[in-house]
Amino acid sequence: MNVGAVLEGSVRRSAHTIRITAQLIKAVTGFHLWSKTYDRDLGDVLKLQIEIATAVAGALKVTLLGDVAAQVELGGTRNPAAFGAYLRGAKAFSSRHDAQDVPTAMAAYTEAIRLDPHYALAFAARSIALIAYADEVATGASATAYYGKAQNDARQALALAPGNAQVLRVSSGYASYMGHADAALAAARRAVVLDPLSRTSHDALGAALYAAHRYEEASVAFANVVSLEPGFNPAYGDLGLSYYGFGDLPKARASCEMKPDYWYGQQCLAVIYDKLGRHADAQAELSRMTASLGNAAAYQYATIHAQWGNRVQALAWLERALRLRDAGLINLKTDPLLDPLRQEPRFQAIERELKFPD
Repeated sequence: MNVGAVLEGSVRRSAHTIRITAQLIKAVTGFHLWSKTYDRDLGDVLKLQIEIATAVAGALKVTLLGDVAAQVELGGTRNPAAFGAYLRGAKAFSSRHDAQDVPTAMAAYTEAIRLDPHYALAFAARSIALIAYADEVATGASATAYYGKAQNDARQALALAPGNAQVLRVSSGYASYMGHADAALAAARRAVVLDPLSRTSHDALGAALYAAHRYEEASVAFANVVSLEPGFNPAYGDLGLSYYGFGDLPKARASCEMKPDYWYGQQCLAVIYDKLGRHADAQAELSRMTASLGNAAAYQYATIHAQWGNRVQALAWLERALRLRDAGLINLKTDPLLDPLRQEPRFQAIERELKFPD
């Protein structure tokens, strides 16, 4: 990671108290620079975050500019009940079995916002949950309303915490889906500056660049994702399709072949093998996807057929994706793989049916 020191520790909890042991390790030698154990009542857990951050800064002999508390809490909350509601929402959303579980997460995030109307991370998280519900459950005017609410939450989060990397990543993603390339890129670039060692920052930037058809720049961002987290499977497909976007087929094939058993790698290879003239291999990759994913990847099948030049089949799969409320449709407005279809009346009808907000 090319850092000077690493903070590690453990957390143990009893009925009403929490014990946190933190230690700072010098990266080069492995020696301890500092360590301390904190025993606190659970009601003080948010204050404890600030105390530990301040102690680490002192141990490193770093002078933090401005208010340490304000920096640590940027986008967060000092209200323990709001923090608890946020965590309940995060757990409900991340562990959901299907989209019908999303309202539980939305309700928890809403409670966090009620308890702290300035809780930017709760607004950002609720916007993600709203998009998921609009993608997977809501239909017609209801879906449009949920997208609109998500847009409002993303804007509110950004207004409250324009210097929070997570808020910026969420804002970038939403702007990119809606086709607001300049806003998406500005937010993602700022997130990279604020959190340069985070895979998700570079991933957000790569996604925004790819949606804006800036493929060479996108390939650099996705290469950074692979470098920071080699085990993150989607990055290889993203990198491969970025190479494909500017015509470097050998690199595109090599990247996608790194994860041949992952569905995204198969989608990528189905596109690239066909472009290389390996039509049987391309069909084999599509067959592997359909065998394992069935109709769950209707949107992805549409992108493959669009790139193969099979417009009729591509449009049929998109219409099926619409009937199934396929979550991939959130990408429809800007996905470069669907560019061959954009002048088709049936495609335009699907886009109108999705009612993307401005």
